Amino acid sequence: MNNAVDQYQDIREAVRDLCNQFPAEYFRKVDEERGYPEAFVDALTKAGWLAALIPQEYGGSGLGLTEASVIMEEINRSGGNSGACHGQMYNMGTLLRHGSTEQKALYLPKIASGELRLQSMGVTEPTTGTDTTRIKTTAVRKGDRYVVNGQKVWISRIQHSDLMILLARTTPLSEVTKKSEGMSIFIVDLHEAISKGMTVRPIPNMVNHETNELFFDNLEIPAENLIGEEGKGFRYILDGLNAERTLIAAECIGDGYWFVDKVSQYVKDRVVFGRPIGQNQGVQFPIARSYVNVEAASLMRFEAARRFDAHEQCGAQANMAKLLAADASWEAANACLQFHGGFGFACEYDVERKFRETRLYQVAPISTNLILSYVAEHILGLPRSF
Repeated sequence: MNNAVDQYQDIREAVRDLCNQFPAEYFRKVDEERGYPEAFVDALTKAGWLAALIPQEYGGSGLGLTEASVIMEEINRSGGNSGACHGQMYNMGTLLRHGSTEQKALYLPKIASGELRLQSMGVTEPTTGTDTTRIKTTAVRKGDRYVVNGQKVWISRIQHSDLMILLARTTPLSEVTKKSEGMSIFIVDLHEAISKGMTVRPIPNMVNHETNELFFDNLEIPAENLIGEEGKGFRYILDGLNAERTLIAAECIGDGYWFVDKVSQYVKDRVVFGRPIGQNQGVQFPIARSYVNVEAASLMRFEAARRFDAHEQCGAQANMAKLLAADASWEAANACLQFHGGFGFACEYDVERKFRETRLYQVAPISTNLILSYVAEHILGLPRSF
């Protein structure tokens, strides 16, 4: 392993020790029951890992996105799925960087202790998808409150969170100079919102990922729940999105290592025609290539995280890290499933579960094709395609 990884060995070993208390059987049972790994998330919270990015004065560890990415990577490498808890990590950026002193003092200590969970971010809508500037959910100021109307979709962990970061339009698109202006960010108390203007409809899905459709009908949010300045929300949320893509890249890297480790052991032990199948180059080469690509993606992940932590521009690196890591984990997943043969489809081997989980990242939180469009237009200067 390279030196960039070695310096985080203490974190890796501590997270692995915790994850070892939740073996494959635990996650298999959660998946079978279409449940939520409540005990696992509680253990991560109590150990302080989900408060990694919160400054020490608020009860957190004061670590950077780099260390947070190592935590997420190790959860996935250990056979778990960070999708149940990663929202708290990347949502933190919006509150930490743009929240007021009062908001941070109110929320961060309780998030650090586990009294509150900030696991959800409401951005995506059914008719806009990645075209965020065209969101239709509105927040209209009325006295000391904002009144929210609209709809969101694919909003994760609502049922296992206390707070949500919400992006809504406070100035109509037709009235702004730039389409990225006129959107604002709010903190929503979910216990106050549900049944008082916000309706939640769960969406059953392929990877047992708790995600939902939300409907807002005159939901009232106190004006003090506005984060930063009104109308600047799109710029604020970019921090959260860059952090999200970097952490998802780390999770894919963890998945990639899990698949490579799993299949490498299997092909050494699996004997067909009197020899281990791992002796065949037709088996070796796809596994070796997967490992090479996971290692390369890991380096881009560290560069994206370094830039984020240094408050440098990191959009390109975060997007490229996510693309490379998602492709590498998917390549490793296919090799792992292929060389397990029929056993790869058996739940008891865990390959099919991890295979489903890592496939998501070709699509979310941004599709690989849209990343290529971003690179083409914003880095290479090619004509805008849409």
